[in-house]
Parts: sequence; C-alpha cells; structure tokens
Amino acid sequence: MRQLKIIEKINRINRQTVVIVGDIILDHYQWGEVTRISPEAPVPVVYVEKETYCLGGAANVAKNVKSMGAEPYLVGVVGNDKYGEQIKELLKKEKISNGIYVSADRKTTLKTRVMGNTQQIVRVDMESLAPLTNIESKGLAAIYSSVQESSFVIVSDYGKGLINESTLKMMKNRKAIIDPKNKNFNKYQDVFIMTPNKKEAQEGSGEIIETKRDIIRAGKKIIEKNRSANLLITMGPEGMVLFKDNGEIIHITTSARKVFDVTGAGDTVIGVLGLSLEAGIDLETGCILANLAAGIVVGQIGTAVAGKDELVTAMKKMKIPESNRWE
Repeated sequence: MRQLKIIEKINRINRQTVVIVGDIILDHYQWGEVTRISPEAPVPVVYVEKETYCLGGAANVAKNVKSMGAEPYLVGVVGNDKYGEQIKELLKKEKISNGIYVSADRKTTLKTRVMGNTQQIVRVDMESLAPLTNIESKGLAAIYSSVQESSFVIVSDYGKGLINESTLKMMKNRKAIIDPKNKNFNKYQDVFIMTPNKKEAQEGSGEIIETKRDIIRAGKKIIEKNRSANLLITMGPEGMVLFKDNGEIIHITTSARKVFDVTGAGDTVIGVLGLSLEAGIDLETGCILANLAAGIVVGQIGTAVAGKDELVTAMKKMKIPESNRWE
C-alpha cells in the first residue's frame, strides 16, 4: 500500500520547470587497464583505451532532473574555451534548457579522472576559484531574472566561485534548496532546506557526529545558525536525517545495496528532492525518492543519473526506505 502511494506521487512529476543555479563542471574520464608499475615512480601505468565527457556539478543536477521527466533550466558560468563549448554541446544533446554566461576571464571547470581496471587511479582538476566579478554577477543576474516559472531554486555549490552573497541575494524570490559547500556555509541564510552530508554537517555545526544524539545536536545547531526552515543530513550507508520546520526529526534508512562509485550522488539527491517539491510532493516523500534515486546511482560507475521509470522499477525490487521519528 505504501509503495503504491509513493508511485502515485512519482507520477505527479510531469514536465515541471525546475531552476538550477550553480557551478557547472565538465567530467572527463580516461578508461584503461593497468598492467605494470612505472619504472620512473611507484605509480601504475594506465593504457588509456577510451575517453568520455559528461555533465558534472550543477549540470549533472539538471541531467538528473531531465531524466526524471521534468524540465530543468540551468543557470551558470563557463569559460570562453573548448571545454565550455563541450558543455554547451552536451546540454544541447540532452535537450536541457539553459542560460549560460560565457566569461573571458574564467576557465571552465574540468575534472579528469583516470580509471584503471574500473578503479579511479588519480583525479586532475583545472578550474578558476575566484569569486565572480561584478560584470559576471550582473550577467548572471540578468539571465536568472528572465526565468519566469518555478517556486523553488536548486543551488548546487561546488565552491568554484559562483555562489556568494550576491548570487544568494539574487535568488531570494524563490525557496532555495541548497547543496552546500563548507567555505560558504555561513552565507546560506533563511533558506527552505539545506542538504549537507555528514562531513559538511560536522564542519558547519562544529560538532563531531558519532551518535544519534550528535546528529540531533548538530542539526539543531545548523538550523539555528543558518535559519534554515528544514535540513536534510545525508549519512551515506546510515541513510538520511530530515529536520522539519515543525520540529519533527525523521531518520530515513538507506536503499543502496551495492556501492561502486559515489560520484554525483549528492547531485541526484538535490535534483530529485527539488523536482519533487516543485511537483507538489511532500518533503518527507521527496527525501525518500531522493534516497532511492541515489541508491541507484551509487551502484553505477561514473557520473550517473536515475530515470523516472528506473525509480518505479527499483521500488518494486528494492526495500522502500523506512521513516522513523526520532525524539
């Protein structure tokens, strides 16, 4: 019965516009085999057999939203370079509507992961970390102000400089759903919900999280400090803890059975949660759906997404996460 009710709510997702603002990343994978150790240094030699490029960061959030049957509108900044062009081509291929500001002063963020025998050997990052300039901020604000629909905005902060006091102020006209980064933690004020992971919650609250009581204490501290109406702390294999604006604290068990790669799991959580809320699904059910979708994604290698049909199928095969009220 509970399963049918949740599936019924999933079917409310039907081409709603979901606005996403954040750091756009191009994920680059080099796939190959390791057969020996380099004679030059004690490191493996990877014979690269293929390369793939895919959308990362806020663009991966948009891809998750699209795969679930909604219509994302992505707002962000890329550099005036070949990687920025690749991102625009990938967005076009995925049919993701966007307002991209192209900056002559920034690099497009590129994360290269070298994969040997399906294991990540090393990651190489190329990026600009400086805050947006006034010209870039004004250009971004002009793009954002042109978006008419949606009650919520998903904020995907990867700490690359796009999210700051100016851009957060720009988004005050919508209920913000924020995937936080610790360097900006104190800047998120009066938002609808934040979704830190355990590590981010520890650093944001100043509390060491080891027990149930620690989680409750840290969560309440973040809510008070950031004046966040709601809070969702993701705990990996320990599930999620939702702090609601009515004072309820709900522990949601995990749904993942196998974990191969956690890349992009946070993007899936915030994307599915955001589109659920935009579709009029209640907050607790939205968190359960986000949990299920993340459980699908971590069972795949590389930046992955979970589709609406996959989610319904998973519900029939996987145990639906349990919701337990904490005192």
